[in-house]
Amino acid sequence: MLKKSFRSKYRPEFPGDFNFDYKDPVTLSRFIMESGKIIPSRISKLSMSQQRKVAAAVRKARSLALLPVGSEAYDKFDKAEPVSPKPFEI
Repeated sequence: MLKKSFRSKYRPEFPGDFNFDYKDPVTLSRFIMESGKIIPSRISKLSMSQQRKVAAAVRKARSLALLPVGSEAYDKFDKAEPVSPKPFEI
């Protein structure tokens, strides 16, 4: 008998104890729509506790101007670039 494959309800790349950091706008921008809204958990495939952590981190990052606030800001705001962990050398 064939075993049915199923899609997991949650994202495998974010374990349950993953700490969403407000100082990491690259990761947080994955959970924000182009209109500026936070993506709901049924679409982002995060658990309820993870969704609360993401929402709190996004709000904190917006208050510190690491992420834009409002829909018109997303037209003019550049996407955050990933920062290399290696130190810069000349």
